Amino acid sequence: MQNEPEVVVLRLGHRPGRDNRMTTHVGLTARALGADRVVIAGEASNPKGTIEDITGRFGGPFEVELTDSHRQLLRDWDGAVVHLTMYGLPIQDVEGDIREDHREDHLLVVVGAEKVPFDVYERADYNVGVTNQPHSEVAGLAVFLDRLFEGRELDREWEDADRQVVPKETGKQVEPVDEE
Repeated sequence: MQNEPEVVVLRLGHRPGRDNRMTTHVGLTARALGADRVVIAGEASNPKGTIEDITGRFGGPFEVELTDSHRQLLRDWDGAVVHLTMYGLPIQDVEGDIREDHREDHLLVVVGAEKVPFDVYERADYNVGVTNQPHSEVAGLAVFLDRLFEGRELDREWEDADRQVVPKETGKQVEPVDEE
């Protein structure tokens, strides 16, 4: 998503031992669908390592950070904050406004795990519901990023990849990247 302000995903409420797989999938979804980096609040060295390994093999750029203070990140964030929650306004009602804000400013997308503290709802410029039904935070993030980038993220080119997936109607094919 070249020449656009940064999109950062904040994974809030990671619970070690319980959320490793889900946090990893939040990070991989953020990477694959156009975000520039993920910040994981909590002790999440396993997901961080996995996401960095995938980025190293399949390309970037994409960064992974850990933080002990999501509140400081939210307080100091210079740009719009979007909190994905099933209690928020329907994405189809606010996506245009969010896209317009993102043209001018960085965007922080908050994806919760456990019960999200009320101060996150208050700090958010947008509390957005991808659907007002219970669902996976990974699915919510994927739909949100696709709406934000209007599908452009699906044609993204990757830098510094060691390998690439070769699209096929059936079967699986991963090949080394030819260095010219």
